[in-house]
Amino acid sequence: MSQPPVDRPHPRLDGGAPIAEPAEPTVPDPSAGTWWRALRAPEADRRNALHPGAWWLWALGLATAASRTTNPLLLGLLVAVAGYVVAARRTDAPWARSYAAFVKLGLFVIAVRVLFSVALGSPIPGTHTLLLLPEVPLPDWARGIRVGGRITAEQVVFALYDGAKLATLLICVGAANALANPARLLKSLPGALYEVGVAVVVAMTFAPNLVADIARLRTARRLRGRRTGGIGAIAQIGLPVLEGALERSIAIAASMDARGYGRSAQVPPAVRHTTTALTLGGLLGVCAGSYALLTAEGGSYALPLLFIGLITAVAGLRLGGRRSVRTRYRPDRFGPRSWCVAGSGAAVAVLMIWAGGYAPDALHPSVVPLVVPALPLWPALSILIGLLPAFIAPVPPLSQSTKESA
Repeated sequence: MSQPPVDRPHPRLDGGAPIAEPAEPTVPDPSAGTWWRALRAPEADRRNALHPGAWWLWALGLATAASRTTNPLLLGLLVAVAGYVVAARRTDAPWARSYAAFVKLGLFVIAVRVLFSVALGSPIPGTHTLLLLPEVPLPDWARGIRVGGRITAEQVVFALYDGAKLATLLICVGAANALANPARLLKSLPGALYEVGVAVVVAMTFAPNLVADIARLRTARRLRGRRTGGIGAIAQIGLPVLEGALERSIAIAASMDARGYGRSAQVPPAVRHTTTALTLGGLLGVCAGSYALLTAEGGSYALPLLFIGLITAVAGLRLGGRRSVRTRYRPDRFGPRSWCVAGSGAAVAVLMIWAGGYAPDALHPSVVPLVVPALPLWPALSILIGLLPAFIAPVPPLSQSTKESA
């Protein structure tokens, strides 16, 4: 049975303590925090996804900065910046797991460079002898090559610096490979480079898929209590990996054939020859200008040559796009965040090139005489600009397994 209603005294009649009336709900100000929400990185979806070319431009900027120095501290800072961005913005796709493989490849390159320097000698003179190896006498036609002999600390440090620079270049390329979607990158290519782009994208995706297949098979063998190391285990893992790669290639070829890949429009021969000349000439100019930028002697003519090559190549690509009859469904666009990501890598490259003009000794520590490398302040701060994508790029959504574990 329900209780009878109880008469409560009115607070204003008997002088008792007033009963607090419910407060009216407050409406949040829509203008509060608008600028912060605009700057904060949103969760990535199909509408705001970063352009894959922005990741490659960012990584190439870091690689250009790595090519301008042999300071191991700056090279290590570049690797740390690339690794942090990859850890903050990579997805769960197969190609996103290839960064660790590129790091291991970089360490292998350093080890091979030092080993070759020890075994075959080096032109770097030195006074700090580490060990003496038996020297193999060589004929006169092999003059300049030495097998064994005196190993100095100067030549080992020089080989270590040289190998670290090449390893950093590989790691920067691995960062772009782990962050950029190769299928979307292929869709963003001009029509004149579509056939070449397919071959490049297939070659780029081979290594990540290979790493993913090897990791999956090793995990399966470990769960079954089988060995994952040794020559026998490698042979047993290699055959399924190659078989899977062959099946994937056949499936891709069948899907491309079903979609009418290879169709082209009829273009007059004069237009076709002009397109070939402009494209090849422009790409050669871009390659020559890029090589001149990476060398210390080409600073005067590198930028004009690179600019002329870019204009010629773009004209050839626009003209060659007429022979492509394909269309793009929801093409990716270079939004403000994509420009910021690409611009951060370009800023790192430009500032490091500029730093090579006023502080060459800081970027290239001396080996003869052997000195301890120091961390220059301004080049290090310029490298930290490469961390910008970790804060402004859209955050990849969590996978289902990550959500369940969280």
